[in-house]
Amino acid sequence: MEFGIFNLMGSREAEKPAAQVFGEVAEQTKLADELGYTIAWFAEHHFSNYCLCASPLMMIAHCASITKKIRLGTAVVVLPLYNPARLAAEIATADALSNGRLMLGIGAGYQPYEFERFGVDIAQNFAMTDELCDILDLAFSRDFFSYHGKHYQIPETHIPVRTVQKPLPIYVAGHTQAMFRAAARHGYRVLTSGRLGGAKLLTEQYADIAAAFAAEDVPLSRAHITLNRFAHITESREDGMRFAENARYQSRLASSLRRRKEVMQGTVLVDVPFPDEPPLETIYDDLLIGDVETVAEKLVSEIRASKPVHVCFSFKVGDTPHKAAMRSMELMMGEVKPKVEKALGL
Repeated sequence: MEFGIFNLMGSREAEKPAAQVFGEVAEQTKLADELGYTIAWFAEHHFSNYCLCASPLMMIAHCASITKKIRLGTAVVVLPLYNPARLAAEIATADALSNGRLMLGIGAGYQPYEFERFGVDIAQNFAMTDELCDILDLAFSRDFFSYHGKHYQIPETHIPVRTVQKPLPIYVAGHTQAMFRAAARHGYRVLTSGRLGGAKLLTEQYADIAAAFAAEDVPLSRAHITLNRFAHITESREDGMRFAENARYQSRLASSLRRRKEVMQGTVLVDVPFPDEPPLETIYDDLLIGDVETVAEKLVSEIRASKPVHVCFSFKVGDTPHKAAMRSMELMMGEVKPKVEKALGL
């Protein structure tokens, strides 16, 4: 079972410098490399404190220089916000700089607030993403390529930097049949999240992924399912409830941005309850929060429900202390993972 880490790089503490946020992420990535995590994932968002990282490819280029073995993933590059030819060149550059350690996660985007500021119509995001996937497939497989679609026109073009990995591992992120089917058609992998839900929601998501790959007549094994989960290992219920509140905070911001209902106080997004929001106690129970034994037991149930090849964990959420996130990282690999593998017979 492969474990990884995921960093949104949000800023709940408005006074905290961005340089410190990025520095802590780099430190966590170095520790993940030393502990034996397989992949470190970096998010992309724009124009709010929900996420400070405008370019996961830049984070990968930086972290490639301070790590040795860990693979480095984008989760995700929001395709419709890029010029396709430039993006293909930057992706290939990141794979070359990391000596073949790039794991490319892509997505269609979901925040109208971002799209408006890039001058892109979010109503076209899925159609644009389909064309961009075709372009990336051509750019990485041919010396010269051209493209003539509804949204993009590219004359005969050569990308001189070639990816080290052939083929480059590409993941599609999302929670919809459309995105899962796109992954199946292009030979990509699936990157998904249980959000604030537990094993029940993960079971439903697995069924959706299976149905999508069956509809495209592609073996489900090719989905190489990757699951992102909130996780915090502690023997203190008070500490665990604080982490659950941070996870709720992050989910509230994402929901408001998705629904174009964001509320700003100055430069800071305000977390407001979202429709059908579960009680904090339920969030605590559903997420990977608790002592080593509890988290191991929950994780075993989630793995059985969603059958992932790779699980990445969001340890640093909201204003969760950096040292607490690092401690959870250590306990997950040192104590939880052996219990999980034993329970699953791995």
